[in-house]
Amino acid sequence: MSKKIAGYGSWPSPITSDAILDSGAIVDEVFVDPITSVIYHIERRPSEGGRNVIVKTEEGTDVVGKEWNTRTGVQEYGGAPAIAYNGTIYFSNFADSRVYATRDGGQPEAITPEDQNHRFAKFDVHPVHTHLLAAILEDHTNPLPADVVTTLCTINSRTSIISPLLSGADFYANPCFSPDGRYMAWQQWSHPDMSWEGAEIYVARVVADQDSLTLHDITHIAGRMDTVSALYPIWVSDDMLLFTSDDSGYQNPWTYSVSTRKATPVLPNPVELDFSSSQASLAMEWGAVLDREQKSAIFASKKGGRSILYVVNLQSGTLEEVECPYVAVSVIKRVTHDAVVFLGEKTTEPMNIVLCTLKDYSKPHFSPVKASAHESKIPHTYISVAQPLTLQVLPANEPLHVIFYPPTHPEYVGLDGERPPCVVRAHGGPTSHSSHGLSWLVQYFTSRGWAWLDVDYGGSDGYGRKYMDRLRGNWGVVDVQDCVRAAQQLSAPPYSLVDSKRCVIRGQSSGGFTALAIACTYPQVFGACASLYGISDLRKLVEGTHKLESHYMEKLLGGTLEDKPQVYADRSPILHADKIESPLLVLQGSIDAVVPPEQSEAIVSTIKSHGGHVEYVVFEGEGHGWRKAENIKTSLEKELDFYERVFGLAKAG
Repeated sequence: MSKKIAGYGSWPSPITSDAILDSGAIVDEVFVDPITSVIYHIERRPSEGGRNVIVKTEEGTDVVGKEWNTRTGVQEYGGAPAIAYNGTIYFSNFADSRVYATRDGGQPEAITPEDQNHRFAKFDVHPVHTHLLAAILEDHTNPLPADVVTTLCTINSRTSIISPLLSGADFYANPCFSPDGRYMAWQQWSHPDMSWEGAEIYVARVVADQDSLTLHDITHIAGRMDTVSALYPIWVSDDMLLFTSDDSGYQNPWTYSVSTRKATPVLPNPVELDFSSSQASLAMEWGAVLDREQKSAIFASKKGGRSILYVVNLQSGTLEEVECPYVAVSVIKRVTHDAVVFLGEKTTEPMNIVLCTLKDYSKPHFSPVKASAHESKIPHTYISVAQPLTLQVLPANEPLHVIFYPPTHPEYVGLDGERPPCVVRAHGGPTSHSSHGLSWLVQYFTSRGWAWLDVDYGGSDGYGRKYMDRLRGNWGVVDVQDCVRAAQQLSAPPYSLVDSKRCVIRGQSSGGFTALAIACTYPQVFGACASLYGISDLRKLVEGTHKLESHYMEKLLGGTLEDKPQVYADRSPILHADKIESPLLVLQGSIDAVVPPEQSEAIVSTIKSHGGHVEYVVFEGEGHGWRKAENIKTSLEKELDFYERVFGLAKAG
């Protein structure tokens, strides 16, 4: 049957906003009870006001009722609000910030005192005194970012007493006890570093009794402020700790022996692969220990922007690639000595909770663990598959990594000689990357005849530290230039994949900043711009953002506002908004603590004062991104409608 001919961007599509919402809840993370090996996950449910729910994965049953929201506000991005240990679930409740315990479907009971200013995350249970939990405690008693205090604490689940465990650094993550409970490891870092720039790992001897834990003989084992990042410690045995370090320029696996007090690289020679990624959410984990003898571990590394599974022999240092159909793998958790579970994405299927059994490394078995009754009803023939490309950036011919999605529809093709309009996305972070996995947002556009281009501009993670450091001091320059060059190269020979006159630039958070900066600096490259909770005034962001990222810009812009006032001014879109020529769409959450609403309001007001075309939508009760079904729907439909009106695209049929 021959296909119908209609202009790109005008095709009808079954991938509607309602169909996307009907595809089911969003899985944020997965965790495993280390004693019972029961798998749990956390779902974000837009249809229930965006609350998070703990689900017993294989049974598909909720652990707590609808009055609970298992979510934490630590570092604003949250993550790791719950763990399971021998059948007991411990979780943070978002409404009151208290930690609760529940067992066998019983009513949760609070194990921390009432204090709305205290936020908790990333728990670990002491293996001997199992009523004692280590946790991150973020104290907002004094709410200004500079006054928020982050520590490690002990929670006594019998007495509901919180005791201090460790303080002094600006941030802590990943506290974990050795299997015998005699040692604890953790990760820490301080301003102006982010964790992927200079996090350090420490080990200390634990002295425990029935009431409390104390740390002794604190030893720094890896990482160095500003220059070397050590991340994601996990215990292999009572003596050996496993982690990753980018001492070589890539995050490679290392081990530390308590008995010899030495840290050594696992691989005899460094490899140009990252075995972990940057840490915004505390839920992220990229490796797990395998086999009963603790001789091997599995990691999800990054190669060419996609995930590659490797089994690492911790004794010989050999690597064995595990053939894996999932292009994006995250949150790897050990289930048994020969099985792990993770969140996996394919190019043609939504994220799944995947059980990977490794009795024979050459014949891995992957089985999705059914997390929801919702199955996508969208035929695969509508799915546009990620096409990674490596472009060259002049004058030094540096690589620029992008992911292209062509327009895809089983019944339609474009007009003869026509090239499709294209959405160019600058990802958030900015130290992050684009996934090769299926995204319904992308498919929402490609199934209607749009092309989509994700730009992993210089500064993106997953390509080694040198690529990340391209953005150091150059935020608002390198990211801007890379997005512009990517659009220009793909619209010209030898690619000629998109219509240069119908490209739009869009971004969320820091990606929104990049989009706004492009609209100011290269006003004629893109026909429209969309900023979703994007930054418009870098000077004001110094005053108004949250603790975690309050010094982030010192590295990205080459100094503090006091040191580099002209740089902050030169790169703030608010001061150059008069140069914007393309129509602008701005979407913003009313209670965003990461990029406050004032950032969007300022750019909107400025453009209106200059007589420019700007449309502004505020989502009440939303923060840094949309959690509620009605707002997700409105955002999708508004963005598509905005582009269609700008380019005068009429729907076919």
